[in-house]
Amino acid sequence: MDVDLGDGGKGVQVTGRVRNAVKRWFQRLEELARRGKRDGLALYLATRDPRVPWTVKAFAVLVAAYVLSPIDLIPDFIPVIGFLDELILLPLVVGLIVRSVDAAVMAELRAEAARLAERPRSRLGAALILVIWATLAGLAVWMLWPRSD
Repeated sequence: MDVDLGDGGKGVQVTGRVRNAVKRWFQRLEELARRGKRDGLALYLATRDPRVPWTVKAFAVLVAAYVLSPIDLIPDFIPVIGFLDELILLPLVVGLIVRSVDAAVMAELRAEAARLAERPRSRLGAALILVIWATLAGLAVWMLWPRSD
């Protein structure tokens, strides 16, 4: 949306620059998310690789447990700082783990993670999961439905 600032049309240029800056910012965020997903998968692969030291594997498992845990170091309901652990702490810890793995091994694991991420998804597998969830939901409704005995 272009806004007329009464400056002889220069507002359109400012708006275009802002739009381009926001677009670049979102592209950077998208790239960081892709890289984070790849590194997360690579760390999962690292926990199964015999060339990775057990201490690094243990630390990676602890970080994964923290990510999956419902308890946060900084609760998410606290305004602004609630998401600092996800935005700052976790990327730093993941970066530390990645640096602890041998560079050649990590490059190989990243390549494998990228290959796995590009692999086609199984529609049959997704359909099977949907059927299981629908069956469980139907079972829950059946069990909770009031009966007229």
